[in-house]
Amino acid sequence: MADYDLAIIGGGLNGVSIARDAAGRGLRVILLEQGDLGAGASSASPRLIHGDLASLERRHFLRVRRALAERDIWLRIAPHLVRPMRFAIPAHSDERPDWQLRSWLLLYDRLASRSGLPASATVDVTHHPIGNALKRPFGTAFEYSDCVVDDSRLVVLTAVDAAVRGAVIRTGARCTRAERGKEWRLVTIDRGFRQVITARAIANASGAWTSSVAETVLRVPPPKVAAVQMDQIVVRRLFDSDNIYVFQNSDGRLIFASPYERDFTLIGTASHAFKGDPAIVAMAANDVAYLCDAANRYFRERIETVDVVRTLSGANMVRNAASGRDGAMTLDHERAEAPLLTMFGGDVTTSRLRAERAVSKLTPFYPMSPRWTAKAPLPGGDFAWDRFDNEVEELRERWRFLGDDQARRLVGAYGTNAKAILGDAKERSDLGPAFGPELTGAEVRYLMQKEWARFPDDILWRRSKLGLTMSSADREALAAFMAAAT
Repeated sequence: MADYDLAIIGGGLNGVSIARDAAGRGLRVILLEQGDLGAGASSASPRLIHGDLASLERRHFLRVRRALAERDIWLRIAPHLVRPMRFAIPAHSDERPDWQLRSWLLLYDRLASRSGLPASATVDVTHHPIGNALKRPFGTAFEYSDCVVDDSRLVVLTAVDAAVRGAVIRTGARCTRAERGKEWRLVTIDRGFRQVITARAIANASGAWTSSVAETVLRVPPPKVAAVQMDQIVVRRLFDSDNIYVFQNSDGRLIFASPYERDFTLIGTASHAFKGDPAIVAMAANDVAYLCDAANRYFRERIETVDVVRTLSGANMVRNAASGRDGAMTLDHERAEAPLLTMFGGDVTTSRLRAERAVSKLTPFYPMSPRWTAKAPLPGGDFAWDRFDNEVEELRERWRFLGDDQARRLVGAYGTNAKAILGDAKERSDLGPAFGPELTGAEVRYLMQKEWARFPDDILWRRSKLGLTMSSADREALAAFMAAAT
């Protein structure tokens, strides 16, 4: 008898989503990630949970409707990670005409279910906070509702839920070879130790490594895919309003500028074909300049390339890079040979649905329970999305030493599970050493014990984004604390 029903290679959003779905259906699951969870493209997404307004221009109406339905599901099952926002498209005389934008948004509203989010509207930005950051020629903007998500937290909490349901999650574990017969025999290097495990099926969800894993590890023909790089920049905060700007660029693309970690603005996305090592994805200078120029068409405060404090880049595989099609999944099953499921690409919004469909492809081989992920909240998400502020207030009432920003960060990252970090603390010093104004020893220990954090970067850039503001002295103290706690 095989050790596991399903072995998953890759701990990005696709991999952990498959693990969560399969474990919840009763399968014995192991996930192997050579680095950290979500360390690739899954932590460099546009951070949007949306219907993809631009798809209406390409007449992909069913795709938009499906994505909007998934948006509403995410609001229900991850209200701490997914937050509703108002998106504003300033009308530009050189771009799409006003009537076209209005038509898009009316159709967008019709395709959305009754989620409780406000409908689209036309705004006079000369008398609205949206206009404060914009250049004076802009007088009209079109508002609509969509959501933002903490992408790397979404990956981690999906893995946490998979583990709660019985999945084995191994970070720092690389599959070096897999032999296929009636079952798969996998040779792994798990934190320096060689291990052999067997599984009745394998899922290749290794993202930008999909082709190389297929050829060198699984020794099967690689899927016909293309690699695409997505780039974004982080600059100082450019506007005070609580909304996301959608800018029409001169090349017809839509560029998003959104609030990022309170003191910053995230601008993206630039995309292009990628060639090279997926472990080393760097943003080119011309892409940085492209996003700066796109923002400078609209914002009153000009930004230069020297103002960029961080770049976010990731590579992923898509079936057709030219058309921007979503990712795909395939099931390879020859007679008397164990199944191979391959899943790559796609966006954050439809990741849950893709995983559900992928696992369902295995139903001919395993008895499993029905689909379930659309109704089960992620860890810490057991409250209604419109009660986020109530959760923050409840946290501050019980732990009075918390400031509003600190409480919001904790609820936004952990939801109701923030209470497990704070415990019986009466004052901040009860939480252990402080690494900067927000991170404490209690939170670090929680992340190491419950969320597979092994190194400072795992915490500073994926479990949180505190690396943007943490001093070098605090980073060194954090590294020493984690080394001692290992």
